[in-house]
Amino acid sequence: MPENAAEVTAAEIARLAGVGRAAVSNWRRRHADFPKPVGGTETSPSFALADVERWLRDQGKLAEVPLRERVWQQLSGHPDGAVTALVHAGCTLLLVHDRPAGWLELSAVSDQRLADVLPVALEEVLTRRFAVPRAVRTPVPGELAPSVPLLRGVAELAAESGARRAFEFLLGRHLDANPRQYTLTPAEPAALMAALVGPAESVLDPASGTGTLLRAVERPTALHAQETDPDLAALTALRLALHTDAGVRAAAGDALRADAFPALAADAVLCHPPFNERNWGHDELAYDPRWEYGFPARTESELAWVQHALARLRPGGTAVLLMPPAAASRRSGRRIRAGLLRRGALRAVVALPAGAAPPYGIPLHLWVLRKPDAAERPSPELLLVDTAQPEPAAAGRDNLDWQAIRTAVLDAWHPFERQGTVEETPGVSRSVPVIELLDDDVDLAPARHLPPPAESGGADELAAVRVRLTDTLRRTGELTPPPVEAPPSAEPAHRPTTTVGELARSGALVLHAGAVPSGATAAADPLPVLTEQDVLSGKAPSGTLPDGTDEEPVRVEEGDVVVPVLGGGTIVRVVDGPTAGAALGRNLQLLRPDPEALDPWFLAGFLRGSANQRQASSYASTATRLDVRRLQLPRLALADQQRYGDRFRELAAFEDALRLANRLGERLVQGLYDGLTDGSVGV
Repeated sequence: MPENAAEVTAAEIARLAGVGRAAVSNWRRRHADFPKPVGGTETSPSFALADVERWLRDQGKLAEVPLRERVWQQLSGHPDGAVTALVHAGCTLLLVHDRPAGWLELSAVSDQRLADVLPVALEEVLTRRFAVPRAVRTPVPGELAPSVPLLRGVAELAAESGARRAFEFLLGRHLDANPRQYTLTPAEPAALMAALVGPAESVLDPASGTGTLLRAVERPTALHAQETDPDLAALTALRLALHTDAGVRAAAGDALRADAFPALAADAVLCHPPFNERNWGHDELAYDPRWEYGFPARTESELAWVQHALARLRPGGTAVLLMPPAAASRRSGRRIRAGLLRRGALRAVVALPAGAAPPYGIPLHLWVLRKPDAAERPSPELLLVDTAQPEPAAAGRDNLDWQAIRTAVLDAWHPFERQGTVEETPGVSRSVPVIELLDDDVDLAPARHLPPPAESGGADELAAVRVRLTDTLRRTGELTPPPVEAPPSAEPAHRPTTTVGELARSGALVLHAGAVPSGATAAADPLPVLTEQDVLSGKAPSGTLPDGTDEEPVRVEEGDVVVPVLGGGTIVRVVDGPTAGAALGRNLQLLRPDPEALDPWFLAGFLRGSANQRQASSYASTATRLDVRRLQLPRLALADQQRYGDRFRELAAFEDALRLANRLGERLVQGLYDGLTDGSVGV
């Protein structure tokens, strides 16, 4: 094998061949000529890409490696590392995007010659697109030589999908492959933060990460980014340059200790700063002029970022920062919070639901700030918004209703921005007089000033809930299964069985694994995603495809059987008409039965058997994973399957009625408690 040849893991082989990872394990066991590992570990071996391609093609399992997969394997196996390869790829894509004819002329030469002449062309493009400071260094011929095959493939990929989408695909794959190395700001909160800022020509992100916040700004003329990690700063600069025609200035370095834009007066600042940092420069920055509202305590690094953002705004400019909830109430920061309120610099605090952004386990806040203008009087009120989900069971990063969150926030912010006050929406938003907040704690947590609205909604609504509950309970009684009877004596005690894996091999059903995460999409009519939580709760698809998803998702069809593979539960869902067409989410397995051979309700019913689930479960250190192929069901004629299927369908309807009755009962009880305590219901 040539030195530094690209290597692939079993998961990557499965992606190349379009199969599940279990299929690759079977190939390794059953085929003596399957390529031997060349690296990795005993539990996660790696294989030579060229050997794998040859074997797949010889077996008729691969006509040709997809271009995007070939390019990704070249990038991930680059001798100087994936980040270096990504930077080289990004520079070349920028050249392809800005000077396509120039690239065609350059690429006509040999690989060695291309490595020699390419730096000159790249230097011209990079100098034109990036002002000083410039985070992207032009690679020299010796550095480019190992990258030339990759760069040719990258340019070919750009011809198929465009330079921007090609870079987004490669960068996204790299970020997915290294989830612990980067803290990513999801697209949904980024879009909300940009909407709070509004139109802005000059925008700064002093902790830019991968550039998601700056990409969310509409029609800027100048983007300024600073990031501590030099490699990430270069990738962000290239990403922004490929995304927009605006001028891009990107620098590497710590913005608090070594500000790259000390004279900047931006229209807007967007920032997702690092949280809970003790080593942010407290000792050496004690007399920094940015601390206009007070010197932050060592434990208040977030308030240092707040004041840095205000210092880089023009008078009247707006900043939006993603903040931990503790920053709104820690006693060590109360003096600075009071200063921000008195001067009118802090305009709004928005509480997001848990799961909105990392760290996903806590409900983060958005702080909206405006640099005071000497000609304007400080605002006497602060806007507080709480977007906590109405149903706690629906919380989680895959189940947030971002359209509702965005509407609630902007419907409160826009009138408040124009008028300085806004009509209260109980439990959601309220403009609070600053004087009420300037007490000993200066606690700005929205939940403490916005008590949740009463669940009752008044006596009329409670009466309506009671009627629905009564009807549901009556229906539950009607759907209660008949008395249990012993099976007929003719029924064999031990019926011949088969497994899902055997049925799949015989063509009686098709298996598909879900891998689509939920997120925001820029499409006008987003494709819904059936998530794991939707299946467990029996609700409609609640996810949406994330922005920039190129891979075609698996769409569910009526009659499909969907099984969660994590947790060891016994929930199985048969897809109905309203759910059909949704994309299959992660941690779900889809079984598509042939209607001439298998009844879907028969299949779903037997898959739910507790003993069946235990036999097919594998146990890791802390989690249980279901091997769907090992699930068993009896061999029966289609007519007998349908007889079982009818009973299983009745059980499912009974279960749905019980679930609805439980929700209505909880709503009625809580509504009565709230109505009695707030006086909206009489004794």
